[in-house]
Amino acid sequence: MSPANIDDSSSPLDAGAGRPLTRKELREREKTLNAGGHDAVPEQAYETGHDIPPLPAEPPAAAEADPRRQDEALREEPAPQDRVEEPLIPAAPATPPSIQDDHHEPALAGHQHAAGAHYSDEPHYEEPGYADGHGYAAGVHQHDGHYDGTHYGDGHDDGTHYEEGHDDGAHHHELLPASAAATVVAKPSKKVRRRRRLLALFLTLAVFVTAVAVGAQFLKPLLGSDKPSDFPGPGSGEVVVTVENGEGTRSIASKLENEGVVANADTFLQSFSASGGILSPGDYTFKSEMKNSDAVNVLLGKDQEKVIYFALSAGLRIGESLQAISQGSGISVQDLQALSNEPAQFGLPANAKNLEGYLAPGEHRFPLGTPAKDILQSLVKITTDELVSQGITDPAKQYEAVIVASIVQAEGGQAEYGDVAGAIYNRLKPNDQTGGFLQVDSAVTYGLGTKSYNFTDEQRQDKSNPYNTYANPGLPPGPIGSPGKTAIDAAARPKTNDYLYWVTINLDTKETKFSKTLAEHNTYVEQYNAWCTANVGRCT
Repeated sequence: MSPANIDDSSSPLDAGAGRPLTRKELREREKTLNAGGHDAVPEQAYETGHDIPPLPAEPPAAAEADPRRQDEALREEPAPQDRVEEPLIPAAPATPPSIQDDHHEPALAGHQHAAGAHYSDEPHYEEPGYADGHGYAAGVHQHDGHYDGTHYGDGHDDGTHYEEGHDDGAHHHELLPASAAATVVAKPSKKVRRRRRLLALFLTLAVFVTAVAVGAQFLKPLLGSDKPSDFPGPGSGEVVVTVENGEGTRSIASKLENEGVVANADTFLQSFSASGGILSPGDYTFKSEMKNSDAVNVLLGKDQEKVIYFALSAGLRIGESLQAISQGSGISVQDLQALSNEPAQFGLPANAKNLEGYLAPGEHRFPLGTPAKDILQSLVKITTDELVSQGITDPAKQYEAVIVASIVQAEGGQAEYGDVAGAIYNRLKPNDQTGGFLQVDSAVTYGLGTKSYNFTDEQRQDKSNPYNTYANPGLPPGPIGSPGKTAIDAAARPKTNDYLYWVTINLDTKETKFSKTLAEHNTYVEQYNAWCTANVGRCT
């Protein structure tokens, strides 16, 4: 084999004779070149190669090179002074060379080093095998300016394979660039990751709590949470608050808070609800900064010694209403009666004989010493205000509506007031069943001055009784009692229906039956009579 055809230029030849050096000559030359502390290539390396660190499992081709061909390559390699220098550094092969390659590189390339290869006492590789596919990392040492056993540097001009940095006899061994570049970044341990997660969770929670606390400070005034729940009481001065007819407890609670009577409308509502009392229209006298419980007592009339208080039930007749007002106010019934008999001074029409039907039901409170006329005027105003709210402003129309409402209140019981009012208006219209007669028992008994529905046929036919709706067509001359708000609303806005009759067949359940014909109505009357027979004394 000609030296010109050998790729591995590291095999030395004898410069003088032009023949290959023997193994003994090679060892002697190596010792001479390595004088000054350089390690010599172990003798076993030329014979067996076992002292050289083994190659990795891959590639097997280079590891299984024929020893005989290795010896032959040693003999045929030229001496260092006869090597031809390559103009450029050859690139590292992507895979290690094999004896099957087309270039026929000697098998010594991976296992056996020529005179130019340097070894230290210990191997300079740490992990066998390939490093990112760039070449061998085991058994091959790279010096500064050395690459795969081929040596470059300033020292090549004088025929030696050493660089300037090797004159001091020190050998600098490094791994191949592939091995040095294969850096593995270790992941944090599970304990570290767990601590990081806990820290992130803690920080998130701290930010959330802080945001809630800051937000609560801004929302507190809006939510009213900065208000005291109650005043210590007992309060001072006088504050008059009016409870309008049909006004709810929440509205009153807001009034009381705005007027400075109670500290907190919400806590006052809780106290009022716990009392189980019912709110009634009227004027109430409070003190400033009262306890919730004391303000509730004012609304419930439990401080009656400090105010005028009385309660009127729906359906009461004028005499009953005046008596209740007298007892609560201390005003005589005669004085009240005299005022009632002059309804014009209270804005009622000329056909009204008294204040019947206008004394609004409910609980009423007035400051001590309130005049009798002011008390009656306040009750009438509650009724007329309700009529106005339903769209009836004319006093004459208002009076007619109060008459119908008083009949609805007396006849309706637990029935649907709107259906009863619709049937009453249907009877007043021309029809072949009633002929314009209302035929209601409650009006007859009002005219008789009794409350029993058991009256004789003679009384039923008596036209002298102006409230006898069996003998006199149309509406009675006036209301027959004090209607409540529900009855007034039904009279002002009756339901549209075809009913002409109704009867309550059970006085306990207040079940009421409606019918369009007299024959159907009579069957329901029989049911009512049967109930009366079974409940002796209940239908008197």
